[in-house]
Amino acid sequence: MTDKTTHANPSKNRTPRHRAREFALQGLYQWLLNNESASTVVNHIRGAHGFDKADAEHFTVLLNGAIGSSVELREMFAPLVDRGINELSPIEHAVLLIGAYELKNNQEIPYRVVINEAVELTKSFGGIDGHKYVNGVLDKLAAQLRPEEVAADKKR
Repeated sequence: MTDKTTHANPSKNRTPRHRAREFALQGLYQWLLNNESASTVVNHIRGAHGFDKADAEHFTVLLNGAIGSSVELREMFAPLVDRGINELSPIEHAVLLIGAYELKNNQEIPYRVVINEAVELTKSFGGIDGHKYVNGVLDKLAAQLRPEEVAADKKR
């Protein structure tokens, strides 16, 4: 992969936080496939084209958090998937790690936003219907991790 191909989706209408999630997805993908250290992945992604338009702090927190707590995050969503974790596509796996991390650790971000961002990432980078799968898993996880917020949303 050259520096010219290592960049987020080229669409212009994305927020810095969305771009951070795109780069975190790329970093997790790299980590899942190459089993490199988090610091190696962070350094590589920070040098990617377009990174200057991303929320660098959110990227670092997401990537390091998802990698550092990957065992715990997988344990949270494993009962909600219909196959083994090792059978997930690397994109779905990485997006589920990001979504699970944000649902658990970023209470200030509404759960609907977390799920929507995960769906958009999967639509941009994943397989044809991967976004439906990610949506279903994270919707169930949100109900477990944020029951009050989900219940209040359903009353509307």
